[in-house]
Amino acid sequence: MLFKKPKPFTAPRPMISSLPFPIVPRPASPIAPRPPSAIRFKPKIPIGDEGDDEKEKIKKLQEQIKAIREQTKKPTLQLTKTDKEGLLVGTLKDGRKYSVRENRDKFFFPDDWLKFYDTLKDFQKLTFEVLINTGARHKEARNIKVGDIDFDRGNIVLRITKGKKGEKYLKPRTISISSKFSRRLNVYIRKNKLNNEDYLGILSRPASHICMKKTLQKADFKDWYMYALHNIRKTHGNYLKSLGVDSGEICIRLGHNMGIFLKHYASPDIFSREDLKTMRVILGDIYQK
Repeated sequence: MLFKKPKPFTAPRPMISSLPFPIVPRPASPIAPRPPSAIRFKPKIPIGDEGDDEKEKIKKLQEQIKAIREQTKKPTLQLTKTDKEGLLVGTLKDGRKYSVRENRDKFFFPDDWLKFYDTLKDFQKLTFEVLINTGARHKEARNIKVGDIDFDRGNIVLRITKGKKGEKYLKPRTISISSKFSRRLNVYIRKNKLNNEDYLGILSRPASHICMKKTLQKADFKDWYMYALHNIRKTHGNYLKSLGVDSGEICIRLGHNMGIFLKHYASPDIFSREDLKTMRVILGDIYQK
């Protein structure tokens, strides 16, 4: 059997009252107070020659800072007009040329969209069907998975969205789709035997851009160079606005604020009755449930 080692004996501490000598408190050490002017107030520049010298030094420093900013400032690129109406061309420092469209708010009229869509090849059509039926950005559409589609309720969840400046977490958006487009997606998924974790067969952004330009030229669009992928999003918003959908609902659907929507989207009065009928053919029964 093992025995625990006994603890050493320690005598209890004596009480203060039982000490044989009196306890005298230590006197507080004197602290010299600091002058308030050294703490709260900044020294003023004296008026006279010394003050003028300080002002000149400050002025020189400001001029130096301004000169440094001018040197580091990015030079404004000069754009020149081309023979193509509405298109400007510039040259970068490395010699590469780039183009800028004067009107970025261009959209497809309904008959023009059908003309463009009918010219596409079969494997290209799904990409542009998703863009025109959802109004999503290309990046948002390309990140749609099969599991994000709710066929019972007719909804799609856009999980990869464009956040506002300073936002750390992106907010997903749930948007409705028409029954016609829902059936189209269902047929595509079954035909390709896709699972919930599989992405839709959306073309990459460069491939979609090249496909769009070539198809527009093939369909004899004179101003084919004025269209980009983002113009399909503008087309979707203008169609909904012309069909009487509430502006607030369109802003929530597209992830816009009201100021951007009013600035970049056209008036519904520019479309005819035939245009409105063709819009329903393109978008189906969306917002008619």
